[in-house]
Parts: sequence; structure tokens; C-alpha cells
Amino acid sequence: MSGFSKDELIRYSRQLMLGEIGIAGQQKIRAAKVLVVGAGGLGCPLLQYLCGAGVGAIGIVDFDTVELHNLHRQILYGSNDVGKPKAAVAAEKLKSQNPHVQLNVHETMLDEKNAEDIISAYDIVADGSDNFMTRYLVNDACVKLNKPLVYGSIFRFEGQLAVFNYKGGSNLRDIYPQPPDPEEVPNCSETGVLGMVPGIIGTYMALNVIQVILGKTGISDKLILFDLLGNTQTGLQLNTK
Repeated sequence: MSGFSKDELIRYSRQLMLGEIGIAGQQKIRAAKVLVVGAGGLGCPLLQYLCGAGVGAIGIVDFDTVELHNLHRQILYGSNDVGKPKAAVAAEKLKSQNPHVQLNVHETMLDEKNAEDIISAYDIVADGSDNFMTRYLVNDACVKLNKPLVYGSIFRFEGQLAVFNYKGGSNLRDIYPQPPDPEEVPNCSETGVLGMVPGIIGTYMALNVIQVILGKTGISDKLILFDLLGNTQTGLQLNTK
């Protein structure tokens, strides 16, 4: 049926039942190429749900290795993975989850020399990085290459979610024109993080990647703010274009 194997039809049967997806939507998902930047707290659930959904090709960019303090939130990894490269371990685990997905490992740090070359091979980028230098680098490359960018970030019990550069829509610099001074921005090694926070935001990111693939995204030109301690969400309309 439409080029899907029996295994795929059974594997994706529950989402194929959804009128918003069906065979036509699954074909779009299978044809999509998605680059995930960062295989950490946001990247782990993001990667797992994209792989489970049957995204045809997933690129994983990460140059880091698994550390013991990662394990409470970076749920692709176990104790035996400590010291191993995240991107390679993630790809191995994901291949076991769904052998129909092509997994491309980019075990490198994104920089001005390689960002456009790597991003150009994909249709959509999902940025789960943990530093502003990478976020702005990815944003600017996506704008230049006209690639939709699903953006997520966390701080303690808070999260942010947006779909940038979708059909000419807003991008990160429309909200924050310049990155803050790195010395003024604490990270989770200094402030802490509850494991479920990146899990929730990463799952929302995966949902929005699928929505972009299907042409059904509802948060373009919006910034969604999550207060996960107070269990509230606030949507900010971005009137920047």
C-alpha cells in the first residue's frame, strides 16, 4: 500500500488512523529530512518521537560525550554509555527503535564553517542546543537557506517553544536581535534542571516538527512560554513582519 511494507503499516497503524495524517501524511513524514541539533535533554525525546513517527532521515549533530549527570534527563542513555559520544550512541539506540529511519551522525561542533553545509541537506531543523552561540548560528543559517526552524529552550522550570522562519515568518533575531553576554546567562550546571522539563519541551518540539512536515503548524509567529512549576502556558503573538 503506497510503498509501505507490512512492518511499516503495522508500526505506524495508530497514527495512520488519524484523519489528519493517513497514508498521504505518512508519506510526507517518510520523505522528510530533519536535522536535530543537540542530543541532550531536549534532543533525546525529540529524536525518539521523530524516529518513532517514521521521519525518513534524521541528522544528529552533537560533539559531546555522555556524562553521569546527564542520565536523569537525557533518556536515550544508560550507565554503560558514560564516556561514549552522544550522537553515535543516540543513532544506535534509535536504529533499534525503528530500522526504517535513516540516521546521519554529525559528530562535530556547528560553527560558521560547517553550519550551512550541514543544514542545507535537510528540510527542517530542530534546535535543542544549550547555548546562545549555537542558537543564533543555527537561526541565521536557517534564514539564509530558507529552512523552517523548530526552536526550544529551557531554564529551571521554564521553557520556550517557537517555529521560526516558516513561510517567511519571524525568526529568533526578530525577538532577541542580539545574543546576551554568555557570562550573564547561567546554565543548568549552575542553576539545575528537573529532568521532566526538557522532556516536555522536547516532546512539544517533536510535535511541531511533524506539524511543519504536514503543513499544519499553528504556532508560526508565536512564542510559547511554559511555566512548568505553575503548570501554565502563555502564547505571545509576534508582530514582527
